[in-house]
Amino acid sequence: MNVLHVDSSILGAHSVSRAVSAAVVSRLRETHRDANVVYRDVAAAPLPQLTGSLAATLGKSADQVPSEVAREAAALRQALGEVLAADVIVVGVPMYNFGIPSQLKTWLDALAVAGVTFRYSSAGPEGLLGSKRLVIASSQGGFYRPGTPAVAFEHQESHLRAFFAFLGLTNVQVVRADGTKVSGGDEHGLPTALREAAALQVA
Repeated sequence: MNVLHVDSSILGAHSVSRAVSAAVVSRLRETHRDANVVYRDVAAAPLPQLTGSLAATLGKSADQVPSEVAREAAALRQALGEVLAADVIVVGVPMYNFGIPSQLKTWLDALAVAGVTFRYSSAGPEGLLGSKRLVIASSQGGFYRPGTPAVAFEHQESHLRAFFAFLGLTNVQVVRADGTKVSGGDEHGLPTALREAAALQVA
C-alpha cells in the first residue's frame, strides 16, 4: 500500500493537525506493515504558486516546458506524481480563518490537471482518481460541524471534500480535533481525534 502523508500547518511541533495526521499514518503502518509512506510538508517546503505561464505547463512533459519555468513546473509534476502513485492520501489540515492554509491550496492547484486527474465529457466533468482513499486529519479551534451555530463558516473540510470529489474520490473519512481553542478544548479535541485515529477502520 502506498500512502501519501501531507501536512500543512505552520505551527510545527505545536500543531494539532500534525499530531492527528501522524496518528492516522501510524494506524495505517500498524495494519499494513509493508506500507510505503511518502511525506510532503507543504508549509515547510511550499510549492510554487501558479502564474499564467506556470499554469500553462500543467499536464505537459518536461520537454514541452519553457526553461524559465522548468524548475517550478518540475516541482508541480512531482507533487502530482505522488498523488497518482498513492493508494491512500492523508492530509493534515488546520482551519485558518475559516478555510485551508494557502500553502495547501497551492498543492491542490498542482493536482487539478485536465486529462490526468479529471476530464470533461458530454456528461460534464468526470474525476479520474476514484480508486483512492482520502483521510482528512482536521483541526479546528471552534465548533463548525453540522448543527452548530458556526457551520456556515466552515470552508476547510468542505473545501477538501468538494475538491477531491471533483477528482472522483468517494472514499473519504474525516478525523477531527475540534474546539481546541475553546475553554477546555484541548481536552475535548485532540484526545478524541487520537482515539478515532487509533481505531480507524483500514480496508
